[in-house]
Amino acid sequence: MTSTQALEQKYTAVYKKLAEKYGQPQWRQHLPPVDELVSTILSQSTSDVNRDKGFYALKAKYPDWAGVMNAPEADVIATIRPAGLANQKGPRIQAALRYVYDARGAISLDFLADMPLTDARDWLTAIKGVGRKTAAIILLFAFNRPAFPVDTHVHRITGRLGLIGPKVTADKAHDILEAMGAPETFYPLHLNLIRHGRETCLARNPQCAVCVLQAECAYYQQNK
Repeated sequence: MTSTQALEQKYTAVYKKLAEKYGQPQWRQHLPPVDELVSTILSQSTSDVNRDKGFYALKAKYPDWAGVMNAPEADVIATIRPAGLANQKGPRIQAALRYVYDARGAISLDFLADMPLTDARDWLTAIKGVGRKTAAIILLFAFNRPAFPVDTHVHRITGRLGLIGPKVTADKAHDILEAMGAPETFYPLHLNLIRHGRETCLARNPQCAVCVLQAECAYYQQNK
C-alpha cells in the first residue's frame, strides 16, 4: 500500500467514526453568498457569538449590502464593533463589496455557481482579505461546491491525526484534504471536525482517553 492510499484510508476511517459519533450533517445553505462573504470576514479572530452580533447589526441598520458599501466608514466600524477588530474589518467589508460591484455591476456572487471550481476560488481570493478558508466557506456553504474549509480546528486535528504533515500550512491543507477524500464527505467531515475540536480534541488539553480516533491518531500513538 502506498502512503497516499494509507492516508486515503485513514481519512475515510476518520470520516466514518466521526459520523457515527456526531451524526451525518446534511448540506443546507447557511447564508446567501454575499452574506456568507461578510459573515466570514467578521468571523476572523473572534467568537461565533460576536461574529453574529456584528453581522446582524449590519443587517438591522442597512437595507441592503449596497447601503453598507456606500455608508460612511466610521458608521460601519461602529456598527460591527461587537465583532472585534472593527477598524480593520469595516473597511475590509466595504472594499470587498466594492470589488464585487465594480467587477460584476451588482453585489452578487451567484455567478460562482456555474464557474469552474478553480476559477471561482481564484476569483474570490483576488478580493483583498479573502483567503483560501473564506473562499472555501463561501463555495461549500453557499453553493454546495466541493471545497474543504480548513479552520483552526480542522488544521489542528488533521495535523495530530497525521493526515497532513507537521509543517503544512492551513492554506496548503485545503489542497491536500480536497485531494484525499470524496467531495460528498467535505461538508459533514468539516462540521464534525469542528465539533470534535470543541468537545474532545482541544487545543491545550486534548481528551485523548475518550477520543474515538485513537487508532487513527499519530499524536495519540506517540504519546499514549
